[in-house]
Amino acid sequence: MKKDIIVTAKTVEEAALEGASQLGVNREDITLDVLEEPKKGFLGIGSSPARVKITYILKPLEAAKSFIETLLRDLGIAGEIKIHDDGSGESLITIEGDGVSALIGHHGDTLEAFQYLVNLAANKKDDEERQYTRITINIENYREKREETLRKLATKMAAKVKKTGKNIALEPMNAYERRIIHAEIQKIEGVSTNSVGVEGNRRVIIFPEGAAKPTELTKPERKPRNAKKGGKRFDKQGAEKRGDKPHREKGEYNKTERRPERKPEGDTPRPTYKRPDTPRPAPRKIEKAKDLDSYFAKLKEFSSTNQSNN
Repeated sequence: MKKDIIVTAKTVEEAALEGASQLGVNREDITLDVLEEPKKGFLGIGSSPARVKITYILKPLEAAKSFIETLLRDLGIAGEIKIHDDGSGESLITIEGDGVSALIGHHGDTLEAFQYLVNLAANKKDDEERQYTRITINIENYREKREETLRKLATKMAAKVKKTGKNIALEPMNAYERRIIHAEIQKIEGVSTNSVGVEGNRRVIIFPEGAAKPTELTKPERKPRNAKKGGKRFDKQGAEKRGDKPHREKGEYNKTERRPERKPEGDTPRPTYKRPDTPRPAPRKIEKAKDLDSYFAKLKEFSSTNQSNN
């Protein structure tokens, strides 16, 4: 992600210093594109200043913070952003404030999508020397609360597997949550885990240690359609002996019985639908944003439209 501004000054170097000051960065961190060279003129007549385009490429954490600030502002959410970076290539960004919990979603689904967008913005390849930075987003300490819930769930399901001897498949989880389950189960003797399914619907299966490793999700056995409680079938001969109404198999009917004919109400025939001659309108084509710049434009347009409607 980068920022561009156009500055005019007497000389190119003065324009560069002015541009760096406006962007709040050092002179050596910017690049210059001279649009117009300065002209001295004759006795001050016909002189013109230099016109320079100043470009600054944001560092990964700066780009991430800028993206989050823009998103929160367009959504009308006030939040405090804190960046924790130890220089290892992995950073943590915490967000706190009124209304920011709306970015968590059900079981953190919205938070995961939000974190994915932040990582895209932070690691956009604007130059070849840019190093990848993995960013984790935490909102209102949700990560800690969710981790504690998952650890309790793993312990509870492990005890159930050891008691029944049957496999238990947990709900679909992302990679971060599956790692928590795997790590907690490794501390418990007698049970093991394996992940099955495709990404987006991948889940953890807890199974007894020593049993065959599950490689796919097994479906529960279905009862026969005509089975009664207790495992007995309702047979035709038994019903006749008891004097009950016999059970009719599919397609079987009593020829002596006649179904009453269904007549339409009134004398008017039932209306029939006729397809119009006019051609159907072509389906609306939804264009996907090709980059983050167009995403910002669409986001601002959406925000201004909602404000005008309200």
